[in-house]
Amino acid sequence: MNAAGLVSQLTRRSRSNFYYAFLTLPRPRRDALYAVYAFCRTVDDVADLGAERGANAATQRRQLADWRAIVGRCFEPAAPAPAHPIAQRLAAAVAAYPIPRAALEAIVDGCEMDLDRRAYETMDDLYPYCYRVASAVGLCAIEIFGYTDPRARDYAVNLGVALQLTNILRDVGADARAGRVYLPQADLRRFGVSNDDLAAGRYTDGFVRLMSHEAARARDFYRTARHAFPVADARALVAAEIMGQIYAALLAEIETRRFRVFGERVSVPAARKIAIALRCWLNGRLGRTTAAPMAA
Repeated sequence: MNAAGLVSQLTRRSRSNFYYAFLTLPRPRRDALYAVYAFCRTVDDVADLGAERGANAATQRRQLADWRAIVGRCFEPAAPAPAHPIAQRLAAAVAAYPIPRAALEAIVDGCEMDLDRRAYETMDDLYPYCYRVASAVGLCAIEIFGYTDPRARDYAVNLGVALQLTNILRDVGADARAGRVYLPQADLRRFGVSNDDLAAGRYTDGFVRLMSHEAARARDFYRTARHAFPVADARALVAAEIMGQIYAALLAEIETRRFRVFGERVSVPAARKIAIALRCWLNGRLGRTTAAPMAA
């Protein structure tokens, strides 16, 4: 399989929320997004799957350093073509679109944080992690989408944090069982919930109050993103809108279930994702935003 086929297959196989957004893009932009997404998946797997497969921290750090070096070579026109097929597609994307090197490096830094930290004391401590693993991805994506209003960058940053907080709420039990607690420790103490409670899946009144508090924080970031949305770029940013609306729907589903996230993984049905994608695409063609449910 060639490099382009590998990165697109990786994205299709995941059937992630991003997949439905990518479908709305013209082929060249979609291929570039596939490359960035595959890069993100690959470096994330170094931290997550590496530990599961018995890799020690030194090996994982070396692999992440290799990817950081690959990113650097993507921005050096005279550098030899990378051997890794995903790196080849990433280099092609960097050559075609003004993807920021700092954002790609921040993604690697965020994955490395998972090797260094198992908990965060406050939201201020957690924010840099969310920025690196999610907002930085958004900053890469908007350069591929194209935009004219610099507010698009604020939109991407805040939407990225909102998406990552939604992920954290959905995966709180699985993450805790893996030894990682992203919910701020100060908030856990405030609501009388321990790390062991999360790992054991103890569904208590305190847990519901904790999760309600965190969901409200995520919604604040969705609203901030909405306020920064550049209407003039509505057509170009349709894919970003689709991602935001699907994740906002996921947050609403988590809230509707009263935060019962310790069992089957909460998700948005495929039919609803397609409906959201079609609605966002139509609104983009009409040059308007899709305010709900982000503003809920």
